[in-house]
Amino acid sequence: MIYMPITNTPKTATIDDTPLISRTLARAFDDDPMMRWFFPGDASREAGLGRYFTTIFTRQYVHHGVCEYTEAAAAFWVPPEAQAKAVPGPETIQELQSILGDRAPLLRDAAEMAAGHAPQEPHWYLAVIGADPAGQGRGHGAALLRSGLAKADAAGLPVCLESSKPSNLPFYEHFGFTVQEELRLPGNGPVLWAMRREPRRPADA
Repeated sequence: MIYMPITNTPKTATIDDTPLISRTLARAFDDDPMMRWFFPGDASREAGLGRYFTTIFTRQYVHHGVCEYTEAAAAFWVPPEAQAKAVPGPETIQELQSILGDRAPLLRDAAEMAAGHAPQEPHWYLAVIGADPAGQGRGHGAALLRSGLAKADAAGLPVCLESSKPSNLPFYEHFGFTVQEELRLPGNGPVLWAMRREPRRPADA
């Protein structure tokens, strides 16, 4: 048998990549505190996450964001000119509510809190990034992060994100992010760490 290495070279995602991307992100976020808050049932979480990521990818980010993937990771970025368009519309909200059921208000509260703390100046926003645990440690997430950061640096703009997994903070800090705020989600939910990275010149990257 010929061994074929899993490439971590970022590629632009299209709607045809939905099955791979939703499966990858469902596995990546299985142990994420916020996603476990949204999807508390262990037996149904992976299926629910798959539907969740399929919805936000096909209805929002593939149309209004910069979506890239490798064979084991995916990332959704939103440049400043697309941020108003990337807000979920009524049909998207209705579909997410059907996926989350009685947990839907938690997603609404989390989104409202994050929006209330978003910076007002132009910036790139890293909405989602995750790697399948089976492919972690092989540079997939780092490759996607570098790709997006390069685009933000070329535009001379900062990058913002929220992380709900404390073990991910050193990973982001390695790439120049710093924690700006700790936000406790309503209803005794998990903590979100709002992070920011200032733009770098090529010689500083």
